[in-house]
Parts: sequence; C-alpha cells; structure tokens
Amino acid sequence: MTLRLGDTAPDFTAVTTDGEIDFHAWKADSWAVLFSHPADYTPVCTTELGRTAALQSGFAQRNTKVIALSVDPLDDHHGWAPDIGAATGTELNFPIIADADHTVSELYDMIHPGEGDTSTETSTRSSA
Repeated sequence: MTLRLGDTAPDFTAVTTDGEIDFHAWKADSWAVLFSHPADYTPVCTTELGRTAALQSGFAQRNTKVIALSVDPLDDHHGWAPDIGAATGTELNFPIIADADHTVSELYDMIHPGEGDTSTETSTRSSA
C-alpha cells in the first residue's frame, strides 16, 4: 500500500504502553505523528524519543498527538521508558506501539525491503 498526501491514514487497533488503542479514535480530531524506530534501547532511538517528548508542548499547541512504533514487545517498551527519561532528562509522555506481529509496520509500509523481520525503517508519517 502506498500512502499519498491527502490519503486517510489507515486505521488499526494496537497494544501500546498506554493500553490498547484504536488509532482513529485515539487521535480523534487532532493531527497525529506516527514514527517508527528500529529497536528499543539503542542510543539514537533513545535520544529521538526523548527529544520528541521534550517537544510535547509544541505538539499540543498544534493539536497534534505523537505515537511511536517498534516491533519490540511491550515489556521491552516499559523497561526502556525510564532509560529514555534518565538519558534525555524528559520522561516519555506519548505511547509506544508494540508491533511484534508487524501489523502496523506493514500497513504503513515501514519494514525496510530486504532487511530482517525486526528492521523497521526509521520513518515518520503524519495524518489529519
């Protein structure tokens, strides 16, 4: 599936660090930034998520919700969240999707072609 500007972002139900969500219901009448990262506990991903958390007030001013996606399991996300806060000085303040079965990453074409099953492409998608 190819997403183009103006397309409605695909809906999905997923387990996140904030509980189960239905994407369209979760974002409601706001904008959403959905971004993926290749693995939990990596230095670059830790700083990316920490920096995104630090920008939360700016996202809120723009009626925008942020959600991250990883193919790592939920327990890893919960274990990683304190490390993000410790390393970056900002507590994680948005959910991380546990996408071990690749449902969301495949729906949004975020698995890098020719890479391993856990190699999500670092990418950003936004939706209205």
